[in-house]
Amino acid sequence: MKKNILLFSISMLISCQNPVNNEETKNQIHSKQYITVLGITQDAGYPHIGCQKECCTNFYNGNYKNQKVVALGLVDTKNKQKWLFEATPDITSQLSDLEQNHLKTKKIIDGIFLTHAHIGHYTGLMYFGREALGKKRTTVFAMPKMKNYLSKNGPWSQLVDLQNIVFSDLKNDSTITLNNKLKVTPFLVPHRDEFSETVGYKIEGKQKTALFIPDINKWQKWSKNIVEEVKKVDYAFLDATFFKDGEINRPMSEIPHPFIEETVNLFKDESWKTKNKVIFIHFNHTNPALQNNSKEKIVIKELGFRYAFEGMNLEL
Repeated sequence: MKKNILLFSISMLISCQNPVNNEETKNQIHSKQYITVLGITQDAGYPHIGCQKECCTNFYNGNYKNQKVVALGLVDTKNKQKWLFEATPDITSQLSDLEQNHLKTKKIIDGIFLTHAHIGHYTGLMYFGREALGKKRTTVFAMPKMKNYLSKNGPWSQLVDLQNIVFSDLKNDSTITLNNKLKVTPFLVPHRDEFSETVGYKIEGKQKTALFIPDINKWQKWSKNIVEEVKKVDYAFLDATFFKDGEINRPMSEIPHPFIEETVNLFKDESWKTKNKVIFIHFNHTNPALQNNSKEKIVIKELGFRYAFEGMNLEL
């Protein structure tokens, strides 16, 4: 209880001091099916364009490594298959990570699941096109509005016309069976849907299940109760774009996300076991949770919550 009081009574000055040297230990995996974290930041990555704050200048001074845009890899070493969740601007290095560190196959990827049409989540598809890989028939799992957006708007429509990408249609709450070990279910969440709908995903293995919700407006805007949804799974990658209100110098209502403080408060009366299922992801460059040694991050970890890091592996 004292920790909860401490968390919400601290006068947290959100700054970009002490950027994290986020060298978490890459955990070994024993399962044949697992999730690997390929990126953890908000759409613009780290360092952030135009950022002159200490959090970004420390990268240019050589004190910190870059962090890639949010993405997950889904790997099945038994069936020799791998999938990508999100097509980010960092897709080249993320696909290389899957190939070099997880599973080498003839196919560069067996499919890509998209959440929505914001720049960090689909623009990596351009690398499958004529000016880059020139790949044929890469499977893209997309909801109806997302499919329509890519099909009707250039330059993305060229990928469709040249069959660099082909669609596998998704429906809300309708499960896709990938093989005899893995299933994926998309579900709608409220977000700034200027160009497409937005979905999260439930990723199911034979033993364990994960939620992936990198973007949502506010938990209260969703028809489901996030606490109850987390209790149903083993892992829950949740939107952690900002730590608290006022973190950036523009109206945060323009880019609504649940603050980490808000999410933690929703789970304050839950058990350590439930809190430990929450894995925060999709960090803005200003978020102190991107900094390993920040007071804010340490307090949250002591309450039981976890943070995603590149190279994190979770068995399914």
